[in-house]
Amino acid sequence: MTIADLRKDYTRAGLDEADADPDPFAQFARWFAEAQAAGVLEPNAMTLATATADGLPNARIVLMKGFDARGLVFYTNHESQKGAELASNPRAALLFYWGELERQVRMTGSVTPISRAESERYFRGRPPGSRIGAAASRQSTPIPDRATLEREVARLNALHPEGDVPLPPFWGGYRLAPERFEFWQGRPSRLHDRLRYLPRDDGTWSITRLSP
Repeated sequence: MTIADLRKDYTRAGLDEADADPDPFAQFARWFAEAQAAGVLEPNAMTLATATADGLPNARIVLMKGFDARGLVFYTNHESQKGAELASNPRAALLFYWGELERQVRMTGSVTPISRAESERYFRGRPPGSRIGAAASRQSTPIPDRATLEREVARLNALHPEGDVPLPPFWGGYRLAPERFEFWQGRPSRLHDRLRYLPRDDGTWSITRLSP
């Protein structure tokens, strides 16, 4: 079988306007709960796409660590490549892909740092090794070898034997406030269901079916 012959027909479900929640946050919450119930591996994994000030795009997988009507929260090093790009161009796109359910959710919007207090609360709840790792890594910067990173981890472990390393000043959370959503459900013969949500001036959302 060649790469060109790789294909799968999607037959699990459909997505009709009559069944979609008028609030895209509620629709996302429903689908996210269904992804968790289906045993999707890391259902909170999402592709985060950012761009430099002059438009050069970058994408990577990050983990959603919270969502509500204000938006979706993720955490990272503020001095990383994505942190630098968000500082100069604070707009981004998110993509969730739940292959077991033949579903995707896309969002775009503005990104802002969350409060230091909120980052502190989340950081204190992380496993000790994750806190040490966040403090040890100057994410996206070149290092001569892995041994350099491991020495820094060892230094921090000796300095904080209980793993109680404080929140680094260069690490914290961001919130993407969606300005548009798209819910995608795979269908046979690539005739997929796609519903786009856009905000209205009165605070409600319009729902439009898009051609697959």
